[in-house]
Amino acid sequence: MPPPKKRAARKLLSQHAWITLDGGFAARHCLVRDISDTGAKITLDEDASQLPGVIRMAFARDARTGRSCQVVWRRGKSAGVKFI
Repeated sequence: MPPPKKRAARKLLSQHAWITLDGGFAARHCLVRDISDTGAKITLDEDASQLPGVIRMAFARDARTGRSCQVVWRRGKSAGVKFI
C-alpha cells in the first residue's frame, strides 16, 4: 500500500489577486485566503460555481503574469485551485 500523501503546508494569506478567464479577457478580482506550493483557496465577489475548470491567477491585473490553475472545488463564493 502506498504511503499516505502529505498535504503541502498552507500559509494563511489575505491578499488581493486577479483571475483571468477566456485567455485573459475577463479579469475578476478575488481574495487569496491561503496558499501553498501546490494550490490556494480563493474567495470571489460572486458565486464560484460559474468558474470554468481552468483559470489563471495573478497578484497583478496583468494577464501575462500569474499561474495556471485547475479549479478542484467550489463552495458558495469560495473555490480551491491546484497549480498546473
